[in-house]
Amino acid sequence: MHLDKAKKRIAKQVKKGFHGYPLVSLEYFGKAPDSATEVVVSYTEEEGADPQKQTFVSGGDAREDETIQSTLVKIIERADAKTVTEIEGISTL
Repeated sequence: MHLDKAKKRIAKQVKKGFHGYPLVSLEYFGKAPDSATEVVVSYTEEEGADPQKQTFVSGGDAREDETIQSTLVKIIERADAKTVTEIEGISTL
């Protein structure tokens, strides 16, 4: 899947807002505020459940890594997530 297509599909899911569980949350981390080297994907099955987390690391900017973005789309689809959230900006490591 192309980078732009993957990013648009994720953004579309995020814009839908909260529609219940399962919920997938994306948070980007980096050492500098302009480059995300890690993305943490949290999956929550139901309200009150502990989220399952998976981290992906990139040599460059994870937001511009086609492999990572395509993987995120597949995770969202396979989890049949009703809600997708994304923490804005880049959290500092």
